[in-house]
Amino acid sequence: MLELGLMKYTCSLFNQHFGGCTGYGHEEAGGREALDQAFAEIVGAESAIVRSQFFSGTHAITCALFALLRPGDELLAVAGAPYDTLEEVIGKRDSQGLGSLKDFGVTYREVPLAEDGGLDWDALVCAVKPQTRCALIQRSRGYSWRQSLSVNKIERAIKMIKMQNPNCLVMVDNCYGEFVESIEPPMVGADLIAGSLIKNPGGTIAPCGGYVAGKERWVKAAAARLSAPGLGVDCGSTPGDIMRAFFQGLFLSPQMVGEAIKGTFLLAEVMASKGYKVQPLPRVQRHDVVQAVQLGSRERLLAFCEAVQRSSPVASFTKPVAGTTPGYASEVIFADGTFIDGSTSELSCDGPLREPFAVYCQGGTHWTQWGLVLEEVLKYI
Repeated sequence: MLELGLMKYTCSLFNQHFGGCTGYGHEEAGGREALDQAFAEIVGAESAIVRSQFFSGTHAITCALFALLRPGDELLAVAGAPYDTLEEVIGKRDSQGLGSLKDFGVTYREVPLAEDGGLDWDALVCAVKPQTRCALIQRSRGYSWRQSLSVNKIERAIKMIKMQNPNCLVMVDNCYGEFVESIEPPMVGADLIAGSLIKNPGGTIAPCGGYVAGKERWVKAAAARLSAPGLGVDCGSTPGDIMRAFFQGLFLSPQMVGEAIKGTFLLAEVMASKGYKVQPLPRVQRHDVVQAVQLGSRERLLAFCEAVQRSSPVASFTKPVAGTTPGYASEVIFADGTFIDGSTSELSCDGPLREPFAVYCQGGTHWTQWGLVLEEVLKYI
């Protein structure tokens, strides 16, 4: 479906659009605009900015949040605690005065998840206050043992939020959820979504970057946060090889997402049969590309990640080591022998070294990669 969406642009897409630009980027040959328009149409948004200057999903989400919030506003996380790397952005964890939302006078609350790991609808129905300017919905599970959210559930949450406060804006952290379903959050009322291009929408070949999409007014505000007020969206240099990779990666992303989802089914089936708790369960519909497995001990978590690294196409001879990583509160271990550094649309897994010692697996250019991983994993755990 996504491929068909992008194919609409093939008749007006030329090699010149892959030329890129230098300096201020004012003489760009039209590829930037074509990519923004294609992405916006595919996700059902009024507008989008797809830029190499976003260096992570957290960066893109941060630009979106700062676009929506001002001093005295309240941010409400409606799907429990946000991903670890957003804690210092919000001010939930001390940012050392480096400019969190809390530093700028934005207050924060969160609605805990229900006992089943889903949204707590009974709590959400009365959670939004007059001062709540923005509601944050995290589509994927992050490092929480929780359900990822379907777009239908996101739609239900948006309606509930807007009924309580029509002026409350809804921002969706869309990481790991892109193109898993046939619809995206802007199609059901989300004001902004944001994510990374080295996850689903980069198709395993985008070398960097991120995106913000949604209502045109707020996309422009996010662009001003990325650059500066008054500069607009028609600036910033992008080398030609990166521009081509963005287009091609977006075109390939449905296939890559499909392979990643098949990998999650295999992981869930095999690990559940060995007695491990898995989330999501085997043979249930997927709403993101992440498969979580509770391994129960530090030793098993390290062994699992080492097995993934040994099965990777890059740096398979190295041993991943747990350690502190910027943005994370706990020790974290990453296994990502990937062609793009840190790419989680490629075969990869990671997890925080804390109870319940769960590993979070994602990506893969073909589902059989996870078959090779499991053959290796089951020798050691």
